[in-house]
Amino acid sequence: MKNCINILLCWIFTISTIYAQSVITGKVVKIADGDTFTMLVEQNQQVKIRLNSIDCPESKQDFGQQAKQYLSKLVFGKVVSVSYKNKDRYGRVLGTVYIDNVNVNEEMIKAGMAWHYKQYDKSTKLADMETTARQNRIGLWSHSDPIAPWNFRKKKK
Repeated sequence: MKNCINILLCWIFTISTIYAQSVITGKVVKIADGDTFTMLVEQNQQVKIRLNSIDCPESKQDFGQQAKQYLSKLVFGKVVSVSYKNKDRYGRVLGTVYIDNVNVNEEMIKAGMAWHYKQYDKSTKLADMETTARQNRIGLWSHSDPIAPWNFRKKKK
């Protein structure tokens, strides 16, 4: 019986860890590119944030600077909340960013400043937003054949 209780407790802990989301709040102090920024949290600690589920054009790619400027317009100098579960291989927090209850990740896709990163996210909502931006030729979709950032990075190597 004791063994069953221990197994059950381990299972509950594992499930709660998998689905647990954390939230951090801070002021955005630096924009690296269209999907990465730095924010100051408690005790002026800097935290790098990578917008989850999207991928913006690289800085030297068409619409790379526009994506950076758009993200800056949305969040720079403002207090944002970031909901996240983990970090990427570079130590950046992978999160969904909110400002005044507006989902910044979604705003980047709707404005045609980002691809939905379908390799890592299966959201039909984000996929539909990208399709709408494509159909309406918004932002990067105004070009006849935009190159996805992951393909641009491969060519660069």
